[in-house]
Amino acid sequence: MIGLLADENFPLPSVVRLRTAGFDVVAISEFARGAPDVDVLRFAREQNRVLVTFDRDFGELIYRDLAPVPPGVIYLRVVATSPEHPARIVADLVSDPSLQILGRFSVVTGDGVRQRALH
Repeated sequence: MIGLLADENFPLPSVVRLRTAGFDVVAISEFARGAPDVDVLRFAREQNRVLVTFDRDFGELIYRDLAPVPPGVIYLRVVATSPEHPARIVADLVSDPSLQILGRFSVVTGDGVRQRALH
């Protein structure tokens, strides 16, 4: 199973819901609140975790600034209808056999998922 790193903007109720469903999730807010984005990317890479975030800055850091590249990024560009809604989106995404999460920057919108290679 893919290990996940929840960025600070990913709701803790969603982290709890994913853990309850059996996902391996670490929340940056539980151990490094306020960490700079580049450190979040570095931690995701070092711990072999896919970053889950609502922050668009990670794309610029990875593609423009050549920051550390994690195994994958899930960037949610959706409006959460509840604190648990992002958990449902992520669970569905990583469970979809037609999508490759590792090695991809996945952008989730109301219209679907767009992916771009990280390497």
